[in-house]
Amino acid sequence: MSIKSNELDKAEETLKFLLEQKKEYISNSKAKNTVKSYSSDWQHFTQWCKHNQLGYLPTNDENYSLYLSSLAIEGYRVSTIRRRMSSIAQAHLVAGHPSPTTAHIKVVWAGIRRVHGASEIGKLPVVIDILKLMLNELPDKLQGIRDRAVLLIGFAGAFRRSELVSLDIEFVSIVREGLIIQLNKSKTDQEGKGESIGIPYGSFEETCPVRAYIDWIQAANLKSGPVFRSINRHNQVSQSRLSDKSVALIVKRYVNEAGLDEKLYAGHSLRAGLATTAAMLGKSERAIMDQTRHRSEAMVRKYIRMGSIFKENAASNIGL
Repeated sequence: MSIKSNELDKAEETLKFLLEQKKEYISNSKAKNTVKSYSSDWQHFTQWCKHNQLGYLPTNDENYSLYLSSLAIEGYRVSTIRRRMSSIAQAHLVAGHPSPTTAHIKVVWAGIRRVHGASEIGKLPVVIDILKLMLNELPDKLQGIRDRAVLLIGFAGAFRRSELVSLDIEFVSIVREGLIIQLNKSKTDQEGKGESIGIPYGSFEETCPVRAYIDWIQAANLKSGPVFRSINRHNQVSQSRLSDKSVALIVKRYVNEAGLDEKLYAGHSLRAGLATTAAMLGKSERAIMDQTRHRSEAMVRKYIRMGSIFKENAASNIGL
């Protein structure tokens, strides 16, 4: 083999390695839960295409628009369809193909949003009055101490489920004003730069998130590792952290025991509840965004709209 041929082989190996690394970096650009959703969404799309004997990688305007239309007709939520579109675009990017979200697909998507978006009903927020009802239902045992901390820290910190269960004791500081929680990675901080969240002391002991946190780690004798952990039937605290699904189950359990319909609430209801409650009490948009760590003003304004819907309402006090 000539020197030139040998150099070409090495160059090809290097390029192959770099291509694999590129795919690895693209894959790691998303959180684990997001990657899992992308995989599930892509599998659904490919199976649908195979069933209908249509090509999928790369897809084309006709095939893709038919798939999106089928999702809308079958009653999938607009938010689910939006996520599926992101997953399909991501799969094309990883495979080296251009995004399938062409001008034609954007028109189809706009039509789906217009027809189906208005009727989409999200989960209700756990506003402060509902949260207090839920806290009244806590059992008088170790589980109740933990669940009080889960609900109050989740609410006051406006945490996503994945963020809440990822908290470690080493990154929680107790200071004079309350708690400073270092969040090492979140949905809006994929690069892991970290964010600090302040949780102030509450006015009342039974609803104070700081006291709830201290009570829990003392009762469970926790010194390091995950903050929120499972508890077995023998009242023993596990070494492993709660799953994000556990947060939703905790919320639903106490919503139900408070006499409300658990189907209308989810783990996200704590985060939405803080934003909505803050808006009801006149907190500024900037203050709400700082605590919720939202990057989109449009999303926060939805909560503000919900929280202030009866403030300065044009139909109020007009003689009705």
